[in-house]
Amino acid sequence: MNMNMKRLKALRTTLSEKNIPSILISRAENRYYLSGFSGSSGYLLITADRQLLGTDFRYVEQVKQQSPDFSLFETKGEVAKWLPDFIGGLGLKEIYFEAGELTFEMYSKFNEILSPVGISFKPSTGIVEDLRCIKEPAEIALIERAVAVSDAAIKYIRGNARPGATELQVAWEIEKHMREHGSEAVPFEVIVAAGKNAALPHHRPSDYIVQEGEPIVIDIGAKCEGYASDLTRTICLGKEDNRFRNIYDIVLKAQLSAEQQIVAGMTGSAADAIARDIISAAGYGSYYGHGLGHGVGLVIHEKPHVGVTSKDILADGMIFTVEPGIYLPDWGGVRIEDTVVMEHGKIRVLSASKK
Repeated sequence: MNMNMKRLKALRTTLSEKNIPSILISRAENRYYLSGFSGSSGYLLITADRQLLGTDFRYVEQVKQQSPDFSLFETKGEVAKWLPDFIGGLGLKEIYFEAGELTFEMYSKFNEILSPVGISFKPSTGIVEDLRCIKEPAEIALIERAVAVSDAAIKYIRGNARPGATELQVAWEIEKHMREHGSEAVPFEVIVAAGKNAALPHHRPSDYIVQEGEPIVIDIGAKCEGYASDLTRTICLGKEDNRFRNIYDIVLKAQLSAEQQIVAGMTGSAADAIARDIISAAGYGSYYGHGLGHGVGLVIHEKPHVGVTSKDILADGMIFTVEPGIYLPDWGGVRIEDTVVMEHGKIRVLSASKK
């Protein structure tokens, strides 16, 4: 049984447990995960014994190559023209859809077509995402490749960044290095935040000129065969002052403690508390406003969530980030982030970039 069929089998088990007779998959990452189809447009329809892939003329030959286990259906024109034939003969009374992905406009169009023929169109959430949460060995290997690309880019910029460059120039050098060393299109815009800009966790690189002695938060990700990495390092060009060292050491202690103490079976909120308690005890709790981490895979932010309110249970096979930070508006910030995998009940750190 190939990988796609194994994933379909797991999906059908979940659907059976939830009494869901069929599901329409429209999210691109979920289409790819289940079928191998990497095109930008299309639908999967999964029933207890059938799997169909509907897409337009642009991708017909691509589907034949990438998704031989799926019955191909060529969509033509508006959804009202092709949907009846797409579902015809399946005898369906209910079709569930991905509520977090389908727009209200498309939901309305589908419902207008399905309701008159006695088919209920019902929402579902997180079904495929829950399956994707546990990574297979091949997925872990691809993420490790992406991690190596981002590690190499950080090493490169450490040795080549100089005061006087703009954030935008530094960001481009990093992205260029990753693309030249194996990354597909980066999964998110490279973050380079220097000086007071480092107090903005998701700062967009600007024309600000990097100075000596200030914090520079660099947050990057690479992508290999669809799978992403996520890495943050905070550096300083020239000599760090005592404030930088103090803030950096607190964040590093919080990060290392979390990586050492997080174990399988722990909730995301309990994992978050390991780092948060250290930062709060140092007096900076109000300057750490985001969660400890998030899952990484086909999407840069996916399950599990590792944060204050998370009830997600951490388990072997999950890949996520560990990224505490402190952000001081009058000065800047420090964030240190690794991509990690849970194995044998403990964390194995994938990121090798020095910190």
